[in-house]
Amino acid sequence: MGSRSHLALGCVAVLLAAADTYVVVLALPDIMVGVGLDVDELQRATPVISGFLLGYVAMLPLIGRLSDLFGRTPVLVAAVLLFAMGSLLTAASYDLGIVVTGRFLQGVGGGGLVPATLALVADLWPPERRGLPLGVVGAVQELGSVIGPLYGAVILLVADWRMIFWINLGCGLFLALGFRRTTTTAPARPPRDLPGILLGLLALSALTLTLTAPGRLVTDVTLGLAFLPLAGESRLATPIGIATLVLSGLFLARQATADRPLLSLRRLPAVVAAADFPGALLLGLALGGVVLAFAVADPATEVLSPAGPWLLGAAALCALAFTWRQRRATNPIVPRDTLAAPAAWGALVVSFFTGAALIAALVDVPIFARATHYPDSQFGAALVLLRFLVALPVGALVGGWLTSRLPPALLTAAGMAMSAGAFVAMAMWRQDALDSAWSDVALVVGGLGFGLAIAPVNAALLAATRAETHGVASALLVVARMVGMLVGLSALTAVGLRRFFAEQTRIPSPEALCPDTPAQCPAYADALREAALVQLHTIFAGAASCAAIAGVVAILTLRRTGLRRGAPHHSPAKPWPAAPAS
Repeated sequence: MGSRSHLALGCVAVLLAAADTYVVVLALPDIMVGVGLDVDELQRATPVISGFLLGYVAMLPLIGRLSDLFGRTPVLVAAVLLFAMGSLLTAASYDLGIVVTGRFLQGVGGGGLVPATLALVADLWPPERRGLPLGVVGAVQELGSVIGPLYGAVILLVADWRMIFWINLGCGLFLALGFRRTTTTAPARPPRDLPGILLGLLALSALTLTLTAPGRLVTDVTLGLAFLPLAGESRLATPIGIATLVLSGLFLARQATADRPLLSLRRLPAVVAAADFPGALLLGLALGGVVLAFAVADPATEVLSPAGPWLLGAAALCALAFTWRQRRATNPIVPRDTLAAPAAWGALVVSFFTGAALIAALVDVPIFARATHYPDSQFGAALVLLRFLVALPVGALVGGWLTSRLPPALLTAAGMAMSAGAFVAMAMWRQDALDSAWSDVALVVGGLGFGLAIAPVNAALLAATRAETHGVASALLVVARMVGMLVGLSALTAVGLRRFFAEQTRIPSPEALCPDTPAQCPAYADALREAALVQLHTIFAGAASCAAIAGVVAILTLRRTGLRRGAPHHSPAKPWPAAPAS
């Protein structure tokens, strides 16, 4: 029962991290003001978003591999603690650098929860019975996109943006404690390492004081001396900051030597040696270059960021070095036969094109609603997308239930066909499309289609890979989807803008259309709206193509996956070095 309790806690943690991803977009203007930026300096605040994505994507393969070597539960605990630490830094931040650091740690922790939870499902259920639990994990992850904005809106109504991250901190620590208490079925014993607990609490309290610098203490004649930098302007150079570093070092040293530590660090050197950290670094740099090349770009005006070509060039060099490392490392970060089966690499391709199509709905459906029906209401436009977002987790549950009854190739292709058909319908929407119930049908069908494909793709990948590589394989699947979303957003927007500018050149000037009142020419405004519709129609058509490609690849590669009743269930790989079962 312990492992299944861990799965339940993992699902709650995945929901928390997914909700946090969307809530930050809503709170971004307040975060900017809170760290000293003006609301019109949006470009300077993009690292708040890209920092999270960088941690989420670049570190995933390493975390997935560590879950294969070290066990699922230790990695889930570490991921939750990293998420909590990132939440603390973000909540107590006083400048942009601390916010970005906190968001990076949140991305690392939040991203690491997904592959470890998926791999835990594979540990607990045989291939033919994994569908429903995988569907539950997928539904929980997608449910975050629905809950996140609502949760953020409620918090922002009664408190400031920092409260979001203080709540995350509390939830993260609670989940970490829950994982620890359910590690074994034996009655829980109180930890004996009281000095370690005391050092941890002191270090956490000192860090909180260092970052928040409470006004009453800073302005006190005596206590305020602890907050004066001894050199420079960094808060870590203050006496309280130095005390934080010392206490943190003592806490980590205690964890490495205590008999019953809060964090087990004794096996860490052996795990580091087995996880091929040089290969993980090269792969992380390659993925990070791709993330920054696309995530920092303004999709309304450019495909890549100004430094994008250089970043992609560096990413390509790192990818080549990673390939060289893969061939020579004794224990490569991605074991050499992990993606040997067609279903394994096919699942990654399907995930990439699914992400490229999905982002079009998430971004451009609200844009269509703003352009045609809700020019002054972001909330109204979000309600239009809500139909799609609610259908997604429902589809994930249905897809999980059907995975044990239908071939994953057929189920994935059917889901992608539904989504492609929905995008084709969106590509024909006119100005009054949202007044018709058929637009609701298209949004619901599209969301159900994407949801249906989640569980069968995950199940096909896990069935096509060995148990001792499930963590890294699941991580690569999540990476493929995220990279697909980033590339798809930039590429589809660029194609749509090209069509917009082409249509704009065909529009007569306001002077030609309205010679008497060129400054207020309704005909010219209508023509521009039609050109904007052409842009959105092009993006939706491109998304339909991506969904169709995903469906075709699924048919071609996911046919032989071992997802049949009675197929051998490989027991979870024994963590290396030896560790308690998760």
